[in-house]
Amino acid sequence: MLEEQTIRQPEIKPYTDENIGQSFMNNHYRVDLRTISEKNYNQFITSNTVRDWSQLSWKDVGKPYEVKANSKERINWEKQNNRDMDPHTSWTYFNRAFHEWFVKDVPKEMKESKSRFITSLGTFNPSEIRQALGTVVQLQFWNYAHRIQDGIWDPRGKRALFDGLHLRKPRILFLGAAEGYEAMQLGAMYPGAEIIMVDYDEYCKTTRFADFPDSYPFLGENPRTGTHTVVYKDDLNIEYVVDDIRNLDYGKEFDVVLSVGLLEHFPDDYKHEVADWHRRFLKPGGYAILTTPRNQMRSRLYYKVMADVMNHTYRELMTVEQMGMYMYENGFDILSHGYIKVHNGLICQPR
Repeated sequence: MLEEQTIRQPEIKPYTDENIGQSFMNNHYRVDLRTISEKNYNQFITSNTVRDWSQLSWKDVGKPYEVKANSKERINWEKQNNRDMDPHTSWTYFNRAFHEWFVKDVPKEMKESKSRFITSLGTFNPSEIRQALGTVVQLQFWNYAHRIQDGIWDPRGKRALFDGLHLRKPRILFLGAAEGYEAMQLGAMYPGAEIIMVDYDEYCKTTRFADFPDSYPFLGENPRTGTHTVVYKDDLNIEYVVDDIRNLDYGKEFDVVLSVGLLEHFPDDYKHEVADWHRRFLKPGGYAILTTPRNQMRSRLYYKVMADVMNHTYRELMTVEQMGMYMYENGFDILSHGYIKVHNGLICQPR
């Protein structure tokens, strides 16, 4: 059931188990507490397209698509500093630029941007007109991707990717956690989870995670009844660590090592290191879970239109087969794989 909802200042926990099966749109994002039945499961995930990874080759799947439309901030920084932007700086720029869009009152800003565009037409200034139109187009893309399609968080798709794991009170390590959305979804699905989020940009802890809305509901599981229940951020056991992944001193102590949008930021010469980070912290029998953005036409268009928001770092778009090849060749067995609205997903274990 889809309802349009105008949100006042929300209560801390405005949704209850009575709202399960419903979806609401507020001015910033969509809430989706709808479940997935076996009948419509395939509407949200296309899974297990490869039967035998040992028989797949790079000739079969090709190489990922490299996104080359850099943000103006990166271009200007590199001109001023006469060198390539280093990874740490690029991530700090990206995190700030991306987070600004999550906190926008989208309907209000869309209305204001259209008004500014109409006003700009009267100036007959091509530069001002292009800038005003660019803002209108960006807001339309963001509104569609995040509020209408809910493609960035995609709770039903992510739950389909993460479903069916044999986990009881798991320890979850989230590498490059940003605001931590996917680890919170896992924590809701597998009650009693202990979540450790890691990012080397302190802004991710103090702003992206801290500002993630306390009123956002995750569809989880009630361990006493085995039925669905609503879970909030402050219901979960979360520790946030600000550090470089390479400096972590954890042993093989986690049931899940998770990364979201990490693998595609490394050229091929470094992808084996990303695979090693997942292997390094996993218990025997633990799961490495990875997602990356899909290589599809609408994603290519999105990263072009939203270049100033998204493209401060090296970035690739992949197919799920390409993603799986990287992990398979680096010593992982692919247990399950699939793609959802705008992401690929893998669940794998070290061989």
